[in-house]
Amino acid sequence: MPLHPNPVAVDALPPNNTTYSQAVRLGDLLFVSGQLGVDPATRRIVEGGIEAQTKQAIENIITVLTAAGSSLDRVAKVNIFIRDFSALPLMNKVYGPYFTHRPAKTTVEITGLDQGALIEIEVVAAA
Repeated sequence: MPLHPNPVAVDALPPNNTTYSQAVRLGDLLFVSGQLGVDPATRRIVEGGIEAQTKQAIENIITVLTAAGSSLDRVAKVNIFIRDFSALPLMNKVYGPYFTHRPAKTTVEITGLDQGALIEIEVVAAA
């Protein structure tokens, strides 16, 4: 029987628009859409630079994974989009304690993100 992607409802973090889901389950995998360092209450980027935005983006990922019945320790792949590669050491300082199991990771410098964010993080996890 062919697999079909199934959107995961995450009431605590509605998407910015209706063209995507916060996460999609496909078989035993969860694909979590890129998360910015957006405060769910205000829907605005948190203040405090790359460290604060990294922390909030990861906390948002935790919220999505929890809603999908998974957890951060089941993350196998992380993709990071960062506006300034020189901020990588500060980002890693926050990132490291969350991902002690050391999933595969790709980090790419890009020229811009929604709302002027400094970082966006997406993950693939076991369901």
